[in-house]
Amino acid sequence: MTAGPALGPAGEAARTALRSLGRRIRVRQGWARVRTGFWPVVQASLAAGAAYGFAHHVLGHAQPFFAAVAAWVCLGFSFDRELRRVAEVAVGVAVGVAMGDLVVHLIGSGWWQLTLVLLVSALVARFLDRGALLTTQAGVQAIVVVGLPAASVATGGALGRWTDALAGGGVALAVALLTPGDPRRRLRALAGEATGELADTLEALARGVRERDADELAAALVRGRASEPVLADWQDTARHAAELARVSVNRVHRTEIRRLAAQAVLVDRAMRSVRVLARRAPLVVRTGAAELDALADLLDRYASGVRTLAAALATGTGTDGARAELAAVAADADPRAVAEGQWQVQSLVLLLRSPVVDTLEAAGASAAQARDALPEI
Repeated sequence: MTAGPALGPAGEAARTALRSLGRRIRVRQGWARVRTGFWPVVQASLAAGAAYGFAHHVLGHAQPFFAAVAAWVCLGFSFDRELRRVAEVAVGVAVGVAMGDLVVHLIGSGWWQLTLVLLVSALVARFLDRGALLTTQAGVQAIVVVGLPAASVATGGALGRWTDALAGGGVALAVALLTPGDPRRRLRALAGEATGELADTLEALARGVRERDADELAAALVRGRASEPVLADWQDTARHAAELARVSVNRVHRTEIRRLAAQAVLVDRAMRSVRVLARRAPLVVRTGAAELDALADLLDRYASGVRTLAAALATGTGTDGARAELAAVAADADPRAVAEGQWQVQSLVLLLRSPVVDTLEAAGASAAQARDALPEI
């Protein structure tokens, strides 16, 4: 078996640059998550400290860590704090801690006691409410209580941990009531970031096509693949927010939330098509086909329209400007006009038409309007 050809200095440099690009994209996405989660984490941390302080100074418990646990678990690290969810977690924590305390003080702790308290806590939680969070938290907290029986002495006796859990849940509910979150804030931030990733990928693709640069085209593909986490996050958050908007106080925003959920699917679909285009482009570039500059110009204009769309989604403003730009790109996405007689380049234009339609729909056009914007072929 023979070894493959050794990479030259240029090939090694290209591989290193692509790995570095992937790391930079992950770091940028990480900082974006830190920015969107900063204030929710600050609020939850302060609530946990306040619950601990209340149980310690007012209730007189020496180490009321269950108060802090309940507050943190109820609030979490995002603005997605629908009151029913917070209440479910608070009740689940209280049920689990109460069952665990009862079992420990009546029959002690051990593997069979843990099995018993988990069984009873989960069944009680299922009886109280259908919420999965309530049952999960009841079981988890019961396990913790039975697993840490010595803590009952430090937390105020037989009902100490239960009252700590109630205090923590009460503080969490107060925070959720006093600081209601607007789910559109995070959705808009994710929409702007994810759509911006699509624009970045298109710009890199345009540069690679214009300069006939295989490394730049590879970088475009890396960018497209690295966007998957933020696109998935946007879709998951939008789907969850749309479900909550049907029953929560945020139902007044449900029209925009539903629109953002639909746009998440469309932008993800467009990114998948652009990745296919990025994989195909190097093969066409290597053939030395002519008319690549016209294709690069079309990609640049498309990237500009997507960038305008990203700004509109991030700020919650109208998408009319983006729709006009993207409609103009769609009108010029004619394989015969872009590269007459160059079937390799024409194949790339054909691949480009699908994501243009998706982003046109994301910008507010109907499916029929988006398809009609394309010239017939």
